[in-house]
Amino acid sequence: MTSTGDVEGRAGPPVWWWVRRRDAVVDVALGVASAIECGWEGVGFAAEAGVPTAVGVLFGLVVGSALVVRRRWPVAVVLVGIGVTPAVMGFLLGVVGLYTVASSEVPRRITATLTSMALAATFAVMYLRTRGDVAAGGSFVLMLSVFVAVALTVPPVLFGLYMGARRRLMESLQERADSLERELSLLADRAEERAEWARTEERTRIAREMHDVVAHRVSLMVVHAAALEAVAAKDPARAVKNAALVGDMGRQALTELREMLGVLRREEPARPDVAAAAVPVALVGGFEDGPSLAELEALVGQSRVAGMAVEMLVQGEVSGYPAELEQTAYRVVQEALTNCHKHAPGARVVVRLAHREGEVAMQVENGPCDGQAPQPGLPSGGNGLVGMRERVLGLGGVFVSGPTDGGGFKVSAVLPVGAAR
Repeated sequence: MTSTGDVEGRAGPPVWWWVRRRDAVVDVALGVASAIECGWEGVGFAAEAGVPTAVGVLFGLVVGSALVVRRRWPVAVVLVGIGVTPAVMGFLLGVVGLYTVASSEVPRRITATLTSMALAATFAVMYLRTRGDVAAGGSFVLMLSVFVAVALTVPPVLFGLYMGARRRLMESLQERADSLERELSLLADRAEERAEWARTEERTRIAREMHDVVAHRVSLMVVHAAALEAVAAKDPARAVKNAALVGDMGRQALTELREMLGVLRREEPARPDVAAAAVPVALVGGFEDGPSLAELEALVGQSRVAGMAVEMLVQGEVSGYPAELEQTAYRVVQEALTNCHKHAPGARVVVRLAHREGEVAMQVENGPCDGQAPQPGLPSGGNGLVGMRERVLGLGGVFVSGPTDGGGFKVSAVLPVGAAR
């Protein structure tokens, strides 16, 4: 099936080979008009051929109605028009047929061949019918025949070629528009995926922060509370001291939690699309207010006060590090000490911090337990090592953890300075 004309705006379901109902109406109307024309011209054809008039009219009606199938078989319609040219009928049939062939997807070589045949047939019939005019000269008859043949064949072909090129251009533009729409939809889906990924990353980061803050402080509070319970009756002065430490640690934990919640409550822009994109940026902020390497001594001191034997060794000179690197290093040591409180009570712990060229290395190693059972009330969610690894790998560092040959446990991390934001 060959399609012609504009293809936009389908109205209703297709009818036979017509894409739109409007095409069917147009072709039927052209077929009726062509049949009437050919039927009228069939009267003269019957007189010249010496056949009954009814036969000539019927022949003309059949020939003219062939225009109804011009979209289905355009080449056949043109051939019918060329075939009835000697009978001097089918003017509308020939013009519309040539236009249809030129505007359709028929190969151009076939279009050129049919145009040449129609041009030759029209010229021959016109020349033979006007040659008998005695008053007309031979050159005039020749020029008149050429003019009529060109006028009846070339304009519809040129107009058909123009309409076919225009239709193909519109189809190409429509395909390009559809392609761009699909690409925009794909980009929107990818943007949504990236936004969801960013939100997930932020939730994970916030969960790590809250785990580190709550787990360490609360673990120390539980240790001191247990010690307070044990010495309350025997050593009131020590009990008071432990109670004060529990209060201080609780206040510190609340302060850090308020700072984190303050970041979460930070006002966002009014526009929903900008706000959605800005959420990760807003939540990532706040590293400057977080803990730093300078606070490691105080962190280790809290564990000493809780009864843990902790030794801290520092190598190299401290230089200016990005806030995120310092906070990550602090959280790694903090979580490692928390795990020592949970799983290795009474064990000796060594904290090593090395400032090297372009990187910072830290290691927390505990020896074997002294036979004490893990502290009651210190449940483990199994996320401590996972959180430390995520923090370190997020900055392009290296993280290693595992048991030692001496029966203890070791956590090591190396953070490159250049990878931190």
